Amino acid sequence: MESVFREETADPRTESVPLSHLSLELGHLYMEDFAAGRTRLRSHFDEVRPWAEAARAAAVRTHGPRARVSTCFLVDDYFTRHSSPSLVLPMLCEEAEAAEVRIDYLARESGCARAGNREPARAVEGRLVESPPPGSDGSRPPASEVGWLSNGQRSPGHHADSAEAMAGTPPAWAPASETGAREHSVFLDVELWSEQKGERLWSCPFLAGVWQLLRLGMLRHDGAAVLRPEEFGGTFPAEWAALPALLRLNRRAQPFAAYRTFSVLPTRFLPVEHAVRVLLGQVHIEAPVREQVERRAKGEGVVLPPELPDRAHYAFALEP
Repeated sequence: MESVFREETADPRTESVPLSHLSLELGHLYMEDFAAGRTRLRSHFDEVRPWAEAARAAAVRTHGPRARVSTCFLVDDYFTRHSSPSLVLPMLCEEAEAAEVRIDYLARESGCARAGNREPARAVEGRLVESPPPGSDGSRPPASEVGWLSNGQRSPGHHADSAEAMAGTPPAWAPASETGAREHSVFLDVELWSEQKGERLWSCPFLAGVWQLLRLGMLRHDGAAVLRPEEFGGTFPAEWAALPALLRLNRRAQPFAAYRTFSVLPTRFLPVEHAVRVLLGQVHIEAPVREQVERRAKGEGVVLPPELPDRAHYAFALEP
């Protein structure tokens, strides 16, 4: 097993999680993909393999032959639950192995909402710090109230936050605009959650953002790591709720979290990951956590982008 960089002098109140150089995501499939059977899964891993090999080779070029790379796979058990993990997950692992793709860690998407007594999604919601668009006066409700997060000024534009609008005068129409746009705007408004039967339902983009933050090692609960991988015992449980939020399938795997992430996803996730980047750019990371990771990167000679969205990288492959 390769040695893992840890900082002995880290703030004892903030747990120092082990970090790989790269967290490589091999897929995020819905239950209908599993329902489609082995052919769909084999097609997916055949498509993923060359991208995964290229990402691993790039990590070796950057960090040398001892580059730490871990792989992960996210299963959607939050929005729908198909069959039983004891039936579909062995099939997943077998098809990955047949395609010569190794899965180190298996995660449940519902674990991004709740993992034991911890609620990563709630924690991230509480850390949202919206970037105010130019000309706003603070009257717009916060994302935590309305459940929407944007990367700029919503239509009807600057009049929406004005005294004129508050007085009841219909605001003049104006196009939405992206904050910091280069020449032209690519405006995005992301739904973070909805209410169904009186219960909070987190959106796919929001949970995907939580997933990226977990992979980047940026979340703590009272100073402790939010997710700790549990070892695979050799068999999968019959019920999804009995499956650990994060399962280590490979005992020799490098650490789950990493300085950077690379995700190979079907093209249908492109708009989702655009939303993830908007979210990553508006999350406040606790100073001890941020500084801890920065010190460790510097100690290893790792060049770390200062902005979180720039630490997440992607390849969008063909649909299986």
